[in-house]
Amino acid sequence: MGPATERDPGAQPAGAIDWDGGFRDLFVSSADGLSLYARDYGPDLGSAVPVVCLPGLARTSEDFHELASVLSADPAHPRRVLALDYRGRGRSEWDKDWRHYDVRVEANDVLQVLIAAGITRAVFVGTSRGGLITMALAAIKPDLIRAVVFNDVGPVIEGKGIARIKGYVGKLPPPRDFDEAGRMLKQISEAQFPKYTDAQWRRLAAGTWREENGRLVLRYDPALMKMLATIDLGVPLPDLWPFFHGLRQVPMMAIRGANSDLLSAQTLRMMADAHPGLTALTAPDEGHAPAIEGKMVGAIIEFIRDVERADASQAA
Repeated sequence: MGPATERDPGAQPAGAIDWDGGFRDLFVSSADGLSLYARDYGPDLGSAVPVVCLPGLARTSEDFHELASVLSADPAHPRRVLALDYRGRGRSEWDKDWRHYDVRVEANDVLQVLIAAGITRAVFVGTSRGGLITMALAAIKPDLIRAVVFNDVGPVIEGKGIARIKGYVGKLPPPRDFDEAGRMLKQISEAQFPKYTDAQWRRLAAGTWREENGRLVLRYDPALMKMLATIDLGVPLPDLWPFFHGLRQVPMMAIRGANSDLLSAQTLRMMADAHPGLTALTAPDEGHAPAIEGKMVGAIIEFIRDVERADASQAA
């Protein structure tokens, strides 16, 4: 990949197609019997490498809709894209034991979904929690990962960001409507996204809550806060560099929000030093985590095409 570079930046039956969204609903049973959900875009078969999208801690598969739609509908290189909901999030079943909201368990869930989908090798796009799961997958099954895009996550997690997330996940009062929900998120995260419009805050809120029987309810299990409560910020966070180094031979893009309090600029530089050829991208005026839309989608697609061009060159 060359030297490090910086770029500008209502349930349907399984297998049913959401014709408006351009994806199929995929439901898979986890090893312990929970129903796991993924959006399944594009052709089941094809020469283009599949893409697997893994969201943040309390986010869902919907965050990747623009990226997945463009990749799967590319007339020259249509490809399959899976975007997952972890257990306890989105349309996946909630776990009765909050202790199972664990990266290791969730990594195994991802493997179960990929086995059911018949995907043996893919490009992984991981936002925050999704990046941690990708690193875990690399340790478990390294041949699974053709390339990786880390969205505002790396081998060093800043305690300031964890503290902010602990302060609101599972703890927000139910908003009366999406406008109020947007204002609540703005109050929490305006320093991260100072140029967001009211419409953007409302759209972010629509990914956090859903309407049910005339009221807004969270799209994730509030018991996630119990998992976060076990993180003691008074002691050093786990060293993830060995997991990151396990991806040294894998093409990599690392995205950082310029205002991020979870991934520091210093860590991004260290990632580039440790990974020859890493493509770094900083999203101006965004924090944790940058939205995968607009120019960001274009940059990720170009990275994936670079990977495929390198593959074709080596095969020639």
